[in-house]
Amino acid sequence: MDELTPPHLEAEFAAYVDTAIREELSRIEEYYLARAGQGFWVADEDGVIGMVGVERHSERTAELRRMAVAAPHRRRGLGRQLLHTAEAFCRDSGYASMVLSTSELQVPAMKLYESSGYRRVRAEVAQSASHKTPGAGLTRFWFEKSL
Repeated sequence: MDELTPPHLEAEFAAYVDTAIREELSRIEEYYLARAGQGFWVADEDGVIGMVGVERHSERTAELRRMAVAAPHRRRGLGRQLLHTAEAFCRDSGYASMVLSTSELQVPAMKLYESSGYRRVRAEVAQSASHKTPGAGLTRFWFEKSL
């Protein structure tokens, strides 16, 4: 998140990261793995170099979460592999579709999703912070893909 943080939003991003760690990332087993139809994967090469999560959104839809690849490992296909892993899990789990959201700051991520068959379904300005968004007036784009 540090590399995405606009200088004028440092406080908002620091609060967002603290909330995401406290409410979700420090509790991966409880948040993701203890619930049916959810999962979390980590790519490890002498440390974490990538990750992706799947969270149940509804009975027929899963939400792609926490998709990230460390900067030195980008543009090698790892993000696409993580995405395919999550999609395969969702198909095997009986989901009919996947949704995801990303911010205006993550243009390369949006290009990956679009080139992987996701279509943009809406945009919203996130005013309120949560463990899923720093808020701060950033535009979030929602994507969807039928599986």
